[in-house]
Amino acid sequence: MLRRRRVAALLTRLVTLLGLVALGVLGPATAHAQSSPGALDTGLHISDGRLVEGNGNDFIMRGVNHAHTWYPGETQSLADVKALGANTVRVVLSNGHRWTKNSAADVAGIVSQCKANRLICVLEVHDTTGYGEDAAAGTLDQAADYWIGLKDVLAGEENYVIVNIGNEPWGNTNPAGWTDPTVAAIKKLRNAGFEHTIMVDAPNWGQDWQGVMRANAQAVYDADTTGNLIFSIHMYSVYDTAQEITDYLNAFVNAGLPILIGEFGGPPDQWGDPDEDTMMAAAQQLRLGYLAWSWSGNTDPILDLSIGFDPSRLSSWGQRIFNGANGIAQTSREATVFGGGDPGDTQAPTAPGTPTASAVTATSLTLAWPAATDNVGVTGYDVVRVSGGSETTVAASTTNTVDVTGLTADTTYTFAVYARDAAGNRSARSATVNVTTDEGGSTPGVACSVGYRVVGEWPGGFQGEITIRNTGTTAISGWTLAFAFANGQTVTNMWGGTPTQNSGAVSVTPASYTSTIPAAGSVTVGFTGSKGATNTSPTAFRLNGTACATT
Repeated sequence: MLRRRRVAALLTRLVTLLGLVALGVLGPATAHAQSSPGALDTGLHISDGRLVEGNGNDFIMRGVNHAHTWYPGETQSLADVKALGANTVRVVLSNGHRWTKNSAADVAGIVSQCKANRLICVLEVHDTTGYGEDAAAGTLDQAADYWIGLKDVLAGEENYVIVNIGNEPWGNTNPAGWTDPTVAAIKKLRNAGFEHTIMVDAPNWGQDWQGVMRANAQAVYDADTTGNLIFSIHMYSVYDTAQEITDYLNAFVNAGLPILIGEFGGPPDQWGDPDEDTMMAAAQQLRLGYLAWSWSGNTDPILDLSIGFDPSRLSSWGQRIFNGANGIAQTSREATVFGGGDPGDTQAPTAPGTPTASAVTATSLTLAWPAATDNVGVTGYDVVRVSGGSETTVAASTTNTVDVTGLTADTTYTFAVYARDAAGNRSARSATVNVTTDEGGSTPGVACSVGYRVVGEWPGGFQGEITIRNTGTTAISGWTLAFAFANGQTVTNMWGGTPTQNSGAVSVTPASYTSTIPAAGSVTVGFTGSKGATNTSPTAFRLNGTACATT
């Protein structure tokens, strides 16, 4: 993804996207994409516009991107994302045009490790990023040649590997030029004997804000005689409204054309604030895949899901992706080729035992419950808040304990738990537990350190990041962080927390997913702000009234 140059032309995106809707591009009348007579029925393939496994079972990707080519030593990351519930990883590779080439032996090792960790492996060549606008980028034809050179490694792996020809293979300059090279690369791979599902990324740095992929998707799909082609849209700041997101995805679904969100971000940047909540909710509703960017190691760490490749140190963005609503822990199902999601498994798990509450504060608590059992295996739990005859999912977990945050002080809640297995079977509901949160008040005597840094600056504005670390031995819940700006800076937007500002004094309360800071753990709050000529960083921070060390 290469944290990006969003040019001024993005200002026209709404006109363009709405114009496409008005013209009916990819509207319901478009011919539906189905498996052609020569389409494969083994391995991952497309059937009636959906990605399915060799046995015909729907496979919905829930996973992350991992920058392997820049961090070849971080192979433990595959096991880490699997442990957090992912069923897919999209792996960044290089064909040697721009970065060090990933050898056949290296790629074979990655595929082997994906399989060992029961992950579907999407492999992509990153060197094509921004072709036509970035002079260093390679072509799709060069990427196709790289894949052909790996044919001996990839042949026979159709159950486990999807070939994403090239990452974001066209910039914002003349994006209409994307179509013919994309068709040519697809045909080149098929003529070379590739039988894998092929994934193609959109132009406009993957975001297709001018609608070129959308307008030409049917023709591109029809160029693949096997019918095993899936489109990938990358959603960042262009997609900052629910209508833009749902219009784009529904255009493909209504046309019967397979699509997933191959990359997306949530934290705002100087180009806008992506609506990740709608992206994830729409993907779940439409049963489409999504792959968040990215596990760790970004040059702009605002998009790191984990801090320093450490799965125990998820960022606010990571907590949102793995543990939030419509997140990976709640919605991911393992591929049946690994034994997960067996379509023949119709037996639901037993109901979990009655939950109990502990560590109750004004805004959070911990629930634990006796584990459920299943004939194949329990893969996760959904915690619901019960109110009369309605339920609201508030948390998901792969273990039989979870922290529930974002609660209101001095309020009684009723919670219950469901278990689920890899086939998607859901248990009966557990018995309920009633819990009343504390009346409120700060937690005295916390032990903390705070790191503050400016991520980037531009005339009149900047982006900042605050990392709050709990250096004590007990969790901190329901916190308030206080600090002051010295040069008239103003917080204009924040994620991971809610700011209140009076002159230079700023007070931050947490979002639901950053409310609890585990012992020896941390949370990260990001923001954009306005500034004058000077932008001195704050040097003093107080958490729940206690002074914190600075790092």
